[in-house]
Amino acid sequence: MITDSKIKESNLHDITHFGIRLVLGSIFIYHGIGKFNPGFGNFLVNVGVPTELQIPIALAESIGGILLIGGVLTRISSSIITIILLGAIFLVKGIDKFSGSDFTGWEFDVMLLAGALLTIASGPGRVSISHMIGKIPRFLQ
Repeated sequence: MITDSKIKESNLHDITHFGIRLVLGSIFIYHGIGKFNPGFGNFLVNVGVPTELQIPIALAESIGGILLIGGVLTRISSSIITIILLGAIFLVKGIDKFSGSDFTGWEFDVMLLAGALLTIASGPGRVSISHMIGKIPRFLQ
């Protein structure tokens, strides 16, 4: 008879956790690379965000996605991505548009935000470079 849950210690948990990081990282790499386009700078000006933030946002999403997939500095990169997502939800999309066509609503961003918050809470997991190295302090994982 099973009296306690052993999900956290199972291989299924490790594979699922890596899958979440892989999907989140891939999405952020894809969207981050697209933000290097000069047209994104014009979009930022139209929504009232300084154009000087184009490169930092693009780098944070691209490099953050790579770090998420590798499982290095996952809590830090997820925290930065969370800040970007909150800006996208409240400043760019507008809180009044939950859903819309062509990513005009913020429901997609909320799903990404939930994944980023999950990664902040749970860390890189056992299928990660941080776990393989083993000497990285927990707050840097």
